[in-house]
Amino acid sequence: MNTRQHIITYDTTLRDGEQGEGISFSLEDKLAVVQRLDSFGIDIIEGGFPASNPKDIEFFRRMRTMPLTHARIAAFGSTCRKDTPADRDQGLADLLASGAPVVTIVGKAAADHVEHALQTTLEENLRMVRDSVAYLVAGGAEVVFDAEHFFDGYLLDPDYTLAVVRAAHEAGASALGLCETKGGLLPDQVRDIVAATVAALPDAAIGVHCHNDTGCAVANTLAGVKAGATQVQGTVNGFGERAGNADLLTVVADLQLKMGYDCVPDISQLTDVANFVAETCNVTLPANTPYTGAAAFTHKGGLHVSAIARYPSAYEHIEPEVVGNRQSVLVSELAGRASMLAKARRLGYDLSDRPELVQEILDDVKRRESRGYSFEVADASLALLILGHLGLRKPHFTLESFRVIVDDREDADAWAAGAESEATIKIHVGDERYVATGEGVGPVGALDTALRMVLGKSYSEIGAFSLVDFKVRIIDGSVGTGAVTRVTIVTSDGERTWGTVGVSENIIEASWNALVDSIEYGLDLLGRRI
Repeated sequence: MNTRQHIITYDTTLRDGEQGEGISFSLEDKLAVVQRLDSFGIDIIEGGFPASNPKDIEFFRRMRTMPLTHARIAAFGSTCRKDTPADRDQGLADLLASGAPVVTIVGKAAADHVEHALQTTLEENLRMVRDSVAYLVAGGAEVVFDAEHFFDGYLLDPDYTLAVVRAAHEAGASALGLCETKGGLLPDQVRDIVAATVAALPDAAIGVHCHNDTGCAVANTLAGVKAGATQVQGTVNGFGERAGNADLLTVVADLQLKMGYDCVPDISQLTDVANFVAETCNVTLPANTPYTGAAAFTHKGGLHVSAIARYPSAYEHIEPEVVGNRQSVLVSELAGRASMLAKARRLGYDLSDRPELVQEILDDVKRRESRGYSFEVADASLALLILGHLGLRKPHFTLESFRVIVDDREDADAWAAGAESEATIKIHVGDERYVATGEGVGPVGALDTALRMVLGKSYSEIGAFSLVDFKVRIIDGSVGTGAVTRVTIVTSDGERTWGTVGVSENIIEASWNALVDSIEYGLDLLGRRI
């Protein structure tokens, strides 16, 4: 029985993280991230602002019927407006209407912000906090109150700042998130202020929400827990505005592996989660990211390499496999089999009695990665690769050739509405040769149309396959238009989703390879053969 204290994990990647430069989620991205964080064991996942835009409206609608195994979804908003009763505030009504089991509202906790930003009285702000929380609780929501500028406000006027969170607590908030909004404090300051707040409100659940403007977001979060906080807020990989938020994955690893707390059931998923979210955002996870980065357990110096060959923990604070990462050196790979074994097992292939095959697959994966492949969100392509090494891959069709023509007009508008693409493919299905021409707005769509025209005759099930995401990534921008391109595709049959990847200097060829894998894997899932 696990007797370690559980720290509530609160993820705000889909809201605060999306405010980071270059970060944008589609609806399908958000749903995929929710599913991944849920399976990882995150307690609360903040989804965004209900009714603020069509994407978030649809997100909360979809979440009402999406089965989750662990996490609860939070809708985010603010207190009622000044001089407006809570039961007449549309924003609060939208939060309840979202159907989210948790509602997080932000309110001003600093006296100077109340007077200058809100331009209202200190007493009216307390009324806004108190009435908003009470209204939402009465509506059946569990309420988290995020106290904006709490730490800076405490340094200026601790009595008022405490009065704000006390008002939320007494009105029924289940947790009080103390926000280090500007990210300017250091760990000892955070520790002292959290300790004082815990002492002032001993029966309240305290959370910490830190930003990384001094590079101390993770350290500040840990200091808050040491001082008595029982909820940690952050984003995957530290995504967020300005210098970012506290990296929730680093916080979880530190709490669970270094400080003896309980956060998630399987910490070995940490690296996979980090890469999944990074790839979903179409950004590169920095190699030196603690625990999860590609270089987190990589060694280059001759002294280090020599030492770890005899004593692997000489320069590593944990075994990399504990967090799903792997040890490597830049002159040769010394590890990684355990990760491949575990990944293959999750894909349905037990390779435990085939060590030579595991190494063969691992070497192949690494060769492909060196050419630009990434299998972090392309499990389907990895599964097909494993099948190939097992001698079990039997393609449902083979390509003879394809040709794509794009016709555009100079006067087409910015949406390229006048562009037309035509693709002709020649493929073999069994003993039959087929030629088909498809049309589409873009070349990939035209190829997809042509392929479906042919394959639909033998495999009617592909009519249920739909492309739900398509991303293009330039691997090395320094070589300009000659750069290697990575294309990732996410496909769904209405019940399951799977990701595939293609790489080439030619973007159309990379797209074709990813598209072929998506259909091959989908047909394999259905066990279809002609």
